Amino acid sequence: MCRQVFGFRLAMIALAAPAALLNANPGLGTRLVGAAVVVTFMVSYALFRDWERFGPLLLRHPTLLAADTLFASLLLISAGPDTTLAYVSVCTPLLAGIAYSWRGAAVFASLQSLILLLAQTALPHPNTTPADFLLLPGFCVITGAVGSTLRGLLLRFGTATRALTAMKARLAVTEAVGEERARLAREMHDSVAKTLHGVALAAEGLAASAAAPAPDPALLKQQAELVARAARRAATESRELLTDLRRNPAAPTTDVLTELATRTVNFGARTTLPATYRAPARPHPPLAVPHPVGRQLLSIAEEAMENAHRHAEATRVEVTADIDPARELLSISVRDDGRGLPPGATLDALRRNGHFGLVGMVERAEAVGARLHIGGGTDAQGTEVRLELPLSPPKPHR
Repeated sequence: MCRQVFGFRLAMIALAAPAALLNANPGLGTRLVGAAVVVTFMVSYALFRDWERFGPLLLRHPTLLAADTLFASLLLISAGPDTTLAYVSVCTPLLAGIAYSWRGAAVFASLQSLILLLAQTALPHPNTTPADFLLLPGFCVITGAVGSTLRGLLLRFGTATRALTAMKARLAVTEAVGEERARLAREMHDSVAKTLHGVALAAEGLAASAAAPAPDPALLKQQAELVARAARRAATESRELLTDLRRNPAAPTTDVLTELATRTVNFGARTTLPATYRAPARPHPPLAVPHPVGRQLLSIAEEAMENAHRHAEATRVEVTADIDPARELLSISVRDDGRGLPPGATLDALRRNGHFGLVGMVERAEAVGARLHIGGGTDAQGTEVRLELPLSPPKPHR
């Protein structure tokens, strides 16, 4: 706002300078008025052009504005208060009110009013009434009050803006913390928690076999090896989770289809549930996606297979991957022949009942920009989880 006021002053000085020079006395008077024109014009131009650089100096030293006012008074006396320099005089209390609050506005309004009265008294005005004499000084008082009022409003607006910015920053931090907690909850639920549950079941089976009247050494060995494998898997998943938390964002890529085939085979070997993987029918190059995206896709597929094993009472699981080059779309389908979803199942109901598997799958899909469909699929029995990921960013609509 101060910059705009100085821009207005600059224009008014340029318009009134010829009249001031013509009315000045030859010799020393012309030189003084010319110097005043140059000084006031250059000061106004410098503050208008580089307010960020010179403005703090003016705010710290009110005497600079007082010196500028005295130089402008030479122009005012020479050109006359009936020229555009009268507007320059009125701007001075406005600047003082904005820069120095009401005290500065009062001082500079009084100073400028006195200069205007002296200028009007020094010049002959045969038909001037007292109201005409007091018009410009009254404007100076009014603009000083307006400047101090604007200063208060601007300061309150700045305080409110800083408070709003701080609140937005706190909300952003809270949201980031909430998202990170949700992500950690998904990772723990989909990896370590399930594996530890399997360890507990295997340990219970081992304890029951050991407590039998005639324990079978072969069965005990098999169950002990199962407990050991499950414990090693839990340790591996914990290490992978910690590694993912410390991973560089510019991490290498993951071949999703190769890793999906490997995890399907491992799932069938671990659970003894028949699991088959069908690769895309069309020949395709290795599908390498960023590691965070690949991790989310593979976690969704593994969660779907685990749900078929633990909850659906399925007898087989079929994992299918397909790439549509025309649509640039990757599709991953996990289908089972189990009992399907319970009627009326919604994400809110599952979250309230403590079933976070499907909720985590939906959140993972949203995190990578994929579409997730969960339902009966094409078969009359069972459940199909279908994941569709665009392989290229969406093109903007014209």
